[in-house]
Amino acid sequence: MMPAEWPPAVRLVLGARAARSVGQGALVVGFTLYLHALGWHAGAIGGVLSAALLLGVVLTVFVGPLSDRVGRRRFLLGYELLVVLSALLALASAQPWALVVGAMIGGFGRGANGAAGPFGPLEQAWLAHDLAPLQRTRVFNLNATLGFCGMAAGALLAALAPSWRGVLPGSLAYRPLFALPLLGSLIGFALLWRAPEAPRVAAAGAPAPAPDEVPRTRAAENHLLAALALANTLNGLGIGLVAPLMAYWFALRFGHGPASIGPALAAGFVLAAAGAQLAQRVAARLGVVRTVLAMRGAGLVLLLLTPWLPWFALAAAAWALRAAFNQGTIGVRQALALGLTGPQRRGLAATVNNVSMMVPRSIGPALAGLLLARGWLVAPFVAAAACQFAYLLAYRAFFGDLPGAG
Repeated sequence: MMPAEWPPAVRLVLGARAARSVGQGALVVGFTLYLHALGWHAGAIGGVLSAALLLGVVLTVFVGPLSDRVGRRRFLLGYELLVVLSALLALASAQPWALVVGAMIGGFGRGANGAAGPFGPLEQAWLAHDLAPLQRTRVFNLNATLGFCGMAAGALLAALAPSWRGVLPGSLAYRPLFALPLLGSLIGFALLWRAPEAPRVAAAGAPAPAPDEVPRTRAAENHLLAALALANTLNGLGIGLVAPLMAYWFALRFGHGPASIGPALAAGFVLAAAGAQLAQRVAARLGVVRTVLAMRGAGLVLLLLTPWLPWFALAAAAWALRAAFNQGTIGVRQALALGLTGPQRRGLAATVNNVSMMVPRSIGPALAGLLLARGWLVAPFVAAAACQFAYLLAYRAFFGDLPGAG
């Protein structure tokens, strides 16, 4: 339930994320398997995901700071329309160009947890605008939880693809899954159309910080944003080496299809939603940094364990449990990032937070695709674990002394 005191825009933006996440969850399972069924090789699959992420970086860099001056609503409405068009194209054609366009513009297969693709920073800045820091942590955790639950529902729906192979044989069985992002973005567009735009900072002037918010100089903010970017670079590369191709990895490693991979990934999203709620409660007692170190440390062990397990059920269970500890910290980490600057620079802070992860993350699928094409199924996990370990060291060093961070 959403508290009545939350601004109407917050409730509507959260609703749009929940609707959008279902289609994203379905395509996390189905998109790479669809390309595999069409005869695409590992290098090409990884390459198209990397290219899509790189385009997202370009768009994020452009629109993030701009949104601080001209508003967020119009960009997010435009994103929903782009996803609708991309989904219609993928429903109509399996031509490589159509699928590349869908991946590039619609974000197919990215698994953004319901975020608005390259415009995700705008969502975060919009949510943070009228909220005190303590409220912000609750909202960002609920935002993450709704995304995970929607992704789980979508992953389970993707598991139904084999059931209509009698009517749609071969790769055609995956085609109906593109109706889910189509419907989700139509609902998201309707909700965001009703959402009131936050006042533009450039026009209204810099709002006063909340009573429990720590004011900082511009130089101090810049130093913290640079530290965030460096830490996120390590995190993004670690994520990109494994997560985008996980459904494909399960297919290569164990020979399973969407009927079993869908529920396996859905379990991970459900546990990630539970992890987000756990992270909120633990952070209230220990602080954000200690919570991130503890939970992500447990997730790191499970990440390393996954590729060595000999049976699909065990590997899927380890991967799902890893999601609770790893992805469950998304909300508290976003809240910390948005608190590094004053209100007038939150669009910039959200952009730095996202772009510094998206650039290295966009490299990961291409590198992992090359490794998988050589049959090196363990190497991406080892490389990802090394990056994640370095990220935790950097996160503690950079943010461990912030007030309230723990």
